[in-house]
Amino acid sequence: MAFSDRKAFDKNILVKTIQTMNQHLPSKRLSLKDLLAMEKPGIKGKDNTFFVMEKKELDLVSGSLPRFLWGRLRLPLLIEMSPDFGNGAARIQGEAETEVVSKILGKQRPQGKQIIIYLPEVRELRRRLPTTTQYAFVTNIRDRDID
Repeated sequence: MAFSDRKAFDKNILVKTIQTMNQHLPSKRLSLKDLLAMEKPGIKGKDNTFFVMEKKELDLVSGSLPRFLWGRLRLPLLIEMSPDFGNGAARIQGEAETEVVSKILGKQRPQGKQIIIYLPEVRELRRRLPTTTQYAFVTNIRDRDID
């Protein structure tokens, strides 16, 4: 196998591995407003499993966000894990999502629509919001050489 063929093969394996690791993610996230209106709030994953979201967590999230943003916040919050963010770092994207995470972790809200958090903060966020957060695994393979 030629070197360039090997690199393409390695990238394909990486892409398939990440897709497999993300099978639990929902095909569609729901707004906080919609989830609060549901009798049994939750979402269906791409693998057809149903994830129930605890009402007490939804109450904590709703109490951390102005009511006018409830329709914009999409749950579950995705904690994006990638080596691109640095060792032990994760990213959460979205204006409303960033607001909630900042309030729950007691951090100053950053400018922009994303926040980088580190392993101790990831653990704290997952401890406080186990049913309304999920890990997503991402990487940027376009600019990366795989040896």
